[in-house]
Amino acid sequence: MTRPATSRADDAARPATGRTVLVTGGAGFIGANLADRLAADGHRVVVYDALLRPGVEANLAWLRERHPERVTAVVGDVRDAGRVAECVAGADAVFHLAAQVAVTTSLVSPHEDFAVNLGGTLAVLEALRRRGAPVPLVFASTNKVYGNLPDLALSATNDAYVPVDPDLRRWGIGEQQPLDFHTPYGCSKGGADQYVLDYARSFGIPTAVMRMSCIYGPRQMGTEDQGWVAHFVISALAGRPISIYGDGRQVRDILHVSDAVAAYLAAWERIDSVAGQAFNLGGGPGNAVSLRQLLAYVETLIGRPVDLRFSDWRAGDQRYYVSDTRRAAAALGLPAPTPWQRGVADLAAWLAEAGARPPDAPSVRLMGAAE
Repeated sequence: MTRPATSRADDAARPATGRTVLVTGGAGFIGANLADRLAADGHRVVVYDALLRPGVEANLAWLRERHPERVTAVVGDVRDAGRVAECVAGADAVFHLAAQVAVTTSLVSPHEDFAVNLGGTLAVLEALRRRGAPVPLVFASTNKVYGNLPDLALSATNDAYVPVDPDLRRWGIGEQQPLDFHTPYGCSKGGADQYVLDYARSFGIPTAVMRMSCIYGPRQMGTEDQGWVAHFVISALAGRPISIYGDGRQVRDILHVSDAVAAYLAAWERIDSVAGQAFNLGGGPGNAVSLRQLLAYVETLIGRPVDLRFSDWRAGDQRYYVSDTRRAAAALGLPAPTPWQRGVADLAAWLAEAGARPPDAPSVRLMGAAE
């Protein structure tokens, strides 16, 4: 579940480490949670963010309020190579999360998607190469590097797709799965993924790649295009209809953001042994859930049915993706992740407190939360 909040007094009592960490996209959902943890652990954090996504200004204000002495913000675009280089020059480690994050946007604006995701990543890598010092970089990639997995043999139950292969049902999809980029988003993130790994091979920069499945949790204000778990909960709390693209049986392994943050920090801590490697990062088979199953659970939390609308499948959508997390768990020393029911209840409570509910129902009581 979420790490207990620290106060300014707690941070003041915890001595600074002397290390400066750059988090690109640090005002976003995962970035803000990561920056918060880094600052709470005593690091000086530089949040580099263009502040283009709705809601990120609130995340930045939250970080500044919690860590006024340790969080510095630089409002900038990751495509600005000169400004990126200025920030990289003073960093002891870099977490590169800045990205164009929606498949739908990449189909509308492929050039912008390419420039942000691949060009921006290359700007960070080149700045690190020019440093001439082994500064670690941990990169946020995606399971979309594996494409839409059209050859995966699946059977359809009443509410979920299930792999025919028993080993796949038991373990999920591992890093040995061939890369198969689909959609401009898949190409840009996949290309960036490969550049990050190659800069470890070609230039000795200690890099690691996290191929993330669906991350969710507090500070996620999801939309229909990205952040579907939070989007579903927000819509349910507000009594708005929810559009399902496909039949709702598609399955993902969802991972609470506190577990994702722990994995990123572990990769940095163990960068000498994991440099040049990519890891599938998700909730694993124990946290695999279909859209239908998650919505049924949300209904139990809010105590009323949700209004579902169905539309055609979208380009590049995977009917089934579950991470084989054994390699990441072993290499990074990760504990068992938060059970998805508990994590979704945590997210729903945070969203309800944040005001994501109908104005005529100010005291929405969340029921059935898993303990």
